[in-house]
Amino acid sequence: MPNVPEKRNLSVIIVGAGTGGLCLAHGLKRAGIAVNVFERDRTRKDGLQGFRVGIDPDGCRALDANLPPALYETFLATCAISPQWFNMLSEHYGELLSLQPSPPRDPRHGERSVSRMTLRQVLLTGLEDVTHFDKMFSRYEQRADGKVEAFFEDGSSAVADVLVAADGSNSRIRRQYLPQAGMDDTLIRSIGGKVPATPETLALLTPKIHRGVTLILAPRGFGGILHVMEFPWDEAGAPKHGIGATDADLIAQWPGLRFDNSRDYISWGIWAAADKFPEDLRTMNGEALLALSRRLTATWHPDWRKLLAASDPNSVFPVVIRTSVPIEPWAPSNVTLLGDAIHTMTPGRGVGANTALRDAALLTRHLQAVQEGRSGLVAAIGAYEAEMRRYSAEAVERSRRQMDGRSAIHKPVIGRILLACQRTAMRLVNITPPLKRKMLRSLEALRGGERKAEGPA
Repeated sequence: MPNVPEKRNLSVIIVGAGTGGLCLAHGLKRAGIAVNVFERDRTRKDGLQGFRVGIDPDGCRALDANLPPALYETFLATCAISPQWFNMLSEHYGELLSLQPSPPRDPRHGERSVSRMTLRQVLLTGLEDVTHFDKMFSRYEQRADGKVEAFFEDGSSAVADVLVAADGSNSRIRRQYLPQAGMDDTLIRSIGGKVPATPETLALLTPKIHRGVTLILAPRGFGGILHVMEFPWDEAGAPKHGIGATDADLIAQWPGLRFDNSRDYISWGIWAAADKFPEDLRTMNGEALLALSRRLTATWHPDWRKLLAASDPNSVFPVVIRTSVPIEPWAPSNVTLLGDAIHTMTPGRGVGANTALRDAALLTRHLQAVQEGRSGLVAAIGAYEAEMRRYSAEAVERSRRQMDGRSAIHKPVIGRILLACQRTAMRLVNITPPLKRKMLRSLEALRGGERKAEGPA
């Protein structure tokens, strides 16, 4: 008789209640696998502010595969208005390129915009009984009985068959398990902030900027972004009129809304090579960061400057952009990793959260095979890690090429030449319909427009 794995009652510890970890927890719970999530934040409201994350078709398929059907419908209902344009502008708002995304083949799995806080509250819904807050992970031990024990700084511990690191770029699990897995400073620095969306601030936007994601290509290697987030609820948290009775009912019944601080806003960001910013960027407060942002973009379009002047200093934050360094494959065990814990990437392609969601759906599928006796545990985790390494390495590399402070665009002389060439090429594409269609297809393919779901088997 062939050696067939037996069915087993798996148990899993997930460290980190971020996007990937919570998506994984839902998938495991649906598969009948005992799961517990341990999160260092003290409460459900801590840790994340309402900044945008773009969920692409890959991310939507992963959420649809792992979440209970009613909760996926709630996710769809709580998304902000989806972008209708992708714009590339000069710093004076001269149009370089403007693309209008194709209607998704499957409307349930199209591009979505969601607040990070809203997404977290959606994903925590239904996991209240298995999510444990104020739990700072300390270390783990692999026990003689084949299980793994996670220890926390409050003196408590938990034991399970599998330990999953979903604890972000500074993962303590990764540092213990894969100490050779390093991080590289891209030498790119960024500042981001928010402006309340009011009739006065929205009037500073063109229709395409209002309804799109807009990138700015400026001299000296500077880049900028503008995006409007308009939610289906009002300032009081009540469903807005005209959003549809089904969505209104879902929002009104969703318990997570009372934990969500997201309200309509305009987000902005700037970035450039590290030598354009002061060395103490990370220690500057919101007021100082906002003043710095206004000074660095003082020659940009007057409406950009007015938006920054209207920004809430408490929303302004700095980012030192880092990326994972590729490592050789490792031998699988009952400890594994997903999302930023193993493949931190720059925001250059906007796929970090989506890759974490893809990890979660793929790992769910493999662990479900173990639960049902169709695979051994280590073999299943090894298969997950091999596939995850393949697609995440591609995503990390593409994202790195988009944001690298060592690239020529940041050099004083050659950077000006390259910027002029980029702008000329974009303007040419913008007036040539076949080239625009080709570029749009390429961008949509990069964001998962052609792939199938990787969910529970």
